Amino acid sequence: MCEDDHGIGRRALIVTGATAALTLGSVTFSPGYDAEAANELETRTVRGTLPTGSPDFVYLPLEVPAGVRELKVAYTYEKPAVPVGTQGNALDIGIFDERGTALGGKGFRGWSGGARTEFFIRADDATPGYLPGPVREGTWHIALGPYTVAPQGLPYEITITLAYGEPSPAVQPVYPPSRAKGRGRAWYRGDCHLHSWYSDGRRTPAEIAALARGAGLDFINTSEHNTHSAHAHWADQAGDDLLIMLGEEVTTRNGHVLALGTDPGTFIDWRYRARDNRFGKYAREIRRSGGLVVPAHPHATCIGCNWKFGFGEADAVEVWNGAYTPDDEVALADWDGMLVASVREGRDWIPAMGNSDAHRDPDPVGRPQTVVLADDLTREAVQEGIRAGRSYVAESQSVSLAFTASGAKGEHAGIGERLKVGKNTPVTIRLEATGAPRCTVRFVTDQGVLFTSDPLPVDGSGTVEWRTTASYAAYVRAELRHEAVLAPLPGALAAFTNPIFLGR
Repeated sequence: MCEDDHGIGRRALIVTGATAALTLGSVTFSPGYDAEAANELETRTVRGTLPTGSPDFVYLPLEVPAGVRELKVAYTYEKPAVPVGTQGNALDIGIFDERGTALGGKGFRGWSGGARTEFFIRADDATPGYLPGPVREGTWHIALGPYTVAPQGLPYEITITLAYGEPSPAVQPVYPPSRAKGRGRAWYRGDCHLHSWYSDGRRTPAEIAALARGAGLDFINTSEHNTHSAHAHWADQAGDDLLIMLGEEVTTRNGHVLALGTDPGTFIDWRYRARDNRFGKYAREIRRSGGLVVPAHPHATCIGCNWKFGFGEADAVEVWNGAYTPDDEVALADWDGMLVASVREGRDWIPAMGNSDAHRDPDPVGRPQTVVLADDLTREAVQEGIRAGRSYVAESQSVSLAFTASGAKGEHAGIGERLKVGKNTPVTIRLEATGAPRCTVRFVTDQGVLFTSDPLPVDGSGTVEWRTTASYAAYVRAELRHEAVLAPLPGALAAFTNPIFLGR
């Protein structure tokens, strides 16, 4: 084993746009290494300390010689005590191969963030989060992400082991189909934000698929942090009863966005901040790859989770994430403000959705879930329903809604649609609900909450009607709320709908 000290004096600072990246001195291995004499293994260990104020990404070059069948990396770092209110050390890790670290990810071979302390790559297999394939000769780069750095700095140690020999045959990825059996045009239930052990989750794809079926879901979307390595591991879990779409949770330092339903094998880069003015490029890449752009938990309070890129590129927005919390209440209010602005300025509106963001037990899959009116149970049809806002969000499979607006001459519109009536034409808003015992129905418009019902019966079923005009309400959306724990605060959501628009 050879050791090297990567102190601050050996670093080189590379600046691209507004993003700084630190590149350390190279780690080299023996050219023409006699693998047989050394039991086919060669190891290097490097140590260093990252100071406070380090850039978002630090690259450690590895000069990989020919004849390597497996590359293994293990790392540790110190976590000194810090004062209350001060962030301690957290160091993410990933790797790029000989094709380089340029934005766009051609050289991307995997990312585990802070979920793992070691990983391996070889032709036929790789650690979850990483892509199997040949370990080719050239300059590879270990990517370190100092997520937070303590005032004392972040001392780290990285051990790289190369195993020499003939590589195993490469594996060919198999992906799930883009359609399931379906019921024709119908309401389909889905959860589009889920994590398995291919990023920082703890469940296998098989466990998630079983939980999805148990939650009454018709479709799910994979969304691992900053890696598409899971795409080739879901085919066995798909079936006539469950559509599995593929995606990524693009996890930047300025917020997270779901790449929802991209083509198999699509990787979307995440190494930029809002100030770098690069998000538009990668949002377009998501759409070119057949996906939707959905900012996730935009008001979450975890470091780097709050969405700062704006909503100009969004196809939808995740308003409800996991168990309903004050963060979701703020996201709902913010989304409603965007609806108000859209009708007053005559521009397009952004639909809302909800997902579980489930990682591990006891996180429930399908709580909440987005219920989408789609022409069939296919990737394209589900995406079109989400994009059009023909959907509502329910806390579980128990809650079902029917929400309509009708005019005096038989005009009719449903969720996400427009009822084309004169501004003073009487309009009847009608909500039918099941599975919402003692919930209160609220009708929310661009003028605010204009109607609140009595609580539904204990059996959870009921019908609520309200009459208005397009001059009084440019749109109407429905909320079902549980009984408030603390008056006068609103109760937690049981369900909410995208709006119905009124007027010509």
